Amino acid sequence: SRLGILIVRHLKRLERVILGYLEVSDGPEEEARLGILETLQCTIEHAWPRMPCRLPVLLKALLRLLWDVHTERGPTPEPVRAALLHRATQCLILLDRCSQGHVKVLLEGVHRCCEENRVRECLRKVQEST
Repeated sequence: SRLGILIVRHLKRLERVILGYLEVSDGPEEEARLGILETLQCTIEHAWPRMPCRLPVLLKALLRLLWDVHTERGPTPEPVRAALLHRATQCLILLDRCSQGHVKVLLEGVHRCCEENRVRECLRKVQEST
């Protein structure tokens, strides 16, 4: 937050860190994943002009996270799963806004073929966001 738009100087390195944290579950409370989603959200809000070029990588990572959270059958409590899904959905909505609706276009096919209700619900929220 303090860096504001100056975060763009560190985007390449920060992107690698964010992707690394999103890939790996860190236990039942998922504190690291929740924290990194908050960091991603803040980064998108401050560096939005630079996000469209990072869209393919971030979109793939967020979709993988949605799927992993839905399919993992570990000891993670339901409120933590819900928080992860919510924050990932919020990041997708922000990415859509800064890419002028490009995320919605890319997610159309995924939303139609996805049969998992929780993942579909997250994608529906992105599709219906303004």
